[in-house]
Amino acid sequence: MSKKVVSLQDNRPARRAGGRAARQALRAAPLAENLRPIRPGMAGGRFQPLTQEGMERIHQAALQALEEIGLSQAPDSGVDIMTEAGAMLGEDGRLRFPRALVEDKLAVAARNITLHGRDPKHDLHLTGTNVHFGTAGAAVHIVDVERNEYRESTAQDLFDAARITQDLENVHFFQRAMVCRDVADNLEMDLNTVYACCAGTAKHVGVSFSEPDHVAPCFEMIHTIAGGEEAWRARPFISNSNCFVVPPMKFAPESCIAMEHCVRGGMPVLLLSAGQAGATAPAPIALAIVQAVAECLAGVVYVNAMAPGHPAVFGTWPFVSDLRTGAMSGGSAEQALLTAGCAQMHRFYDLPGGAAAGISDAKLPDMQAGWEQGITNTLAGLAGLNMVYEAAGMHASLLGFCLESLVLGDDILGQALRCVRGIDVTEDSTSIEAMKSVCLGGPGHYLGSDQTISLMQTEYVYPKLGNRMSPKEWIEASKPQILERAIERKNEILSGAGSQIEPELDAEIRRRWNIYFKA
Repeated sequence: MSKKVVSLQDNRPARRAGGRAARQALRAAPLAENLRPIRPGMAGGRFQPLTQEGMERIHQAALQALEEIGLSQAPDSGVDIMTEAGAMLGEDGRLRFPRALVEDKLAVAARNITLHGRDPKHDLHLTGTNVHFGTAGAAVHIVDVERNEYRESTAQDLFDAARITQDLENVHFFQRAMVCRDVADNLEMDLNTVYACCAGTAKHVGVSFSEPDHVAPCFEMIHTIAGGEEAWRARPFISNSNCFVVPPMKFAPESCIAMEHCVRGGMPVLLLSAGQAGATAPAPIALAIVQAVAECLAGVVYVNAMAPGHPAVFGTWPFVSDLRTGAMSGGSAEQALLTAGCAQMHRFYDLPGGAAAGISDAKLPDMQAGWEQGITNTLAGLAGLNMVYEAAGMHASLLGFCLESLVLGDDILGQALRCVRGIDVTEDSTSIEAMKSVCLGGPGHYLGSDQTISLMQTEYVYPKLGNRMSPKEWIEASKPQILERAIERKNEILSGAGSQIEPELDAEIRRRWNIYFKA
């Protein structure tokens, strides 16, 4: 495999050197945040697969399911919390939720929340249809594209993925994307997961504790990183992903208890319902959304009965089955529609919401991966999903994570965000004065015009790795391949990325806990 990497400057013919140099100089100057063509938290919401009547039907069906079916297997502590608030425990062991109770807890649920980064510039403001893309998942393998193989993921891989995310403009948060398979002890695995994420990036981090007893030791580490419990509670920079339900319509007792500990510790939570349509969720797309909404509404009652207004993300994450085999199909058009429909339901309740997009069923970052990641992420963004989880790097229907694909995903998400921004129609952008100056005695083209130059950075988005050369240029450049460029960029990022933890604090943490990766 050729290792020649072609710079972005090689993407245009030499004969345009003068104009190209001017354009490149303009693009090299940093833009103010409000002038960037794309940025975290832009408003989506233009794509609406559900009508208002459809959303109301889903809402009513979810309330009916909570009243008539309810959820089973709540832990004793959860039963106490929810029945004291007004839920009813039946003789069959199922908790049922009167409509009035759900409506009461929806009324006090947190809205317009902020998920903090350790660096405030990475804060995520979850309001309206603001869109943020990030990672997530629990892949058990790393996709090694250089060796064309899958291997077990390690704590070092997780740290490296976090370091790469720190460098990527269009990946706005880092939720644990893989399992540290080299850490045999479950508590040490949770501790290494927390530290690998925080050491790798100052963006908001998401983790998922495997056992309730691990929450307190992990909070001890988190307080150490934050500089104390008070500093942590003022700006909690980690959220906990809680699979508090096991679809269909059952609580997951240990995850529920862990969630209770996290709420008391001041940690934002993701209320995650991850049924699979045709398997653990109904096959109709609308009814799969009904079940996910019902399960997450139960979570809203649970959390707000404990701590009214505690920051929680409404995490309807229904997945799709390939009904021919029963296997998950995370990159399908049906998945894109499910996620977009869930985003609309988040807006229906005016709750901060998250769901999955960007998952590929492809085993490698190939053309299949590109269309699956591009379509699902774009529709999620256009639907105005606040938190788009698993948006980059995820392959084999959540079983494999690829660092090169994470890098390539930055370009995909850049294009998706440009679609989210839409078309600016203003007095200036529709004025025909520029047309007059070109067509009436002008050069007959817009290349190099003041308007064109002024919009290069603020209106247009350019891929870092995507190739826009002509075939002639491509041949003259020794036919560069996009995976070669992704490998090169991955290595370049990692060679210059250190730890986001100060050396003295890093040394203290490594003295107190057994850390498996090298900074």
